[in-house]
Amino acid sequence: MIRRARLLCVVMTLLAGATGIISSTQTWLTVTLADGADHVLLVPGASAIPVLAPLSLAVLALGAALSIAGRFLRYAFGALSVAIAVILGTLTWQVAFDPQASHAASTVTEATGISGAAAVSALVGSIGASPWTVVTLGAWILLLAAGLLTLATAHRWTGSGRKYRTDAAAAAPSASRPHDAIDDWDDLSRGEDPTTRPLD
Repeated sequence: MIRRARLLCVVMTLLAGATGIISSTQTWLTVTLADGADHVLLVPGASAIPVLAPLSLAVLALGAALSIAGRFLRYAFGALSVAIAVILGTLTWQVAFDPQASHAASTVTEATGISGAAAVSALVGSIGASPWTVVTLGAWILLLAAGLLTLATAHRWTGSGRKYRTDAAAAAPSASRPHDAIDDWDDLSRGEDPTTRPLD
């Protein structure tokens, strides 16, 4: 059950991050300009929320690191996942259910050359959110659940395996075979003097 919890946390985190990255390139808002010609502009997620792409990349990195993290880092990554989920969830909620001209400001300015909050707001005739906003909001809810599950179960996760451990126990040679020259080199790399070892 604990192994499943760890795997579940990693998969949920990676899925949330991947969804955020994909969503950042998709249309989040459709803006109709009040310019007499009713021009329509499509606003991608990365423009509606500038921190969407970088924080989504951070979530992907968290998911990958969580799979090999020690106990202290598990808690740190869990707390960080919760914080990112709350931040991005709040921002995404605003775009999804209360889109404002400010969310499309960069796209409007790029298309028209008009800048300034008041000028952009006056130019925007209507604005509507796409289903991608709701899909991405679901991803942040998933990330929040992953972070909370990590905090609740991290103390019971098993170690990450010998190849990721740096303590003496992981580096020590197996008792089932004799000490050889390779083990002597390993001892030296840890700062130990192999000549002081008792003869077998």
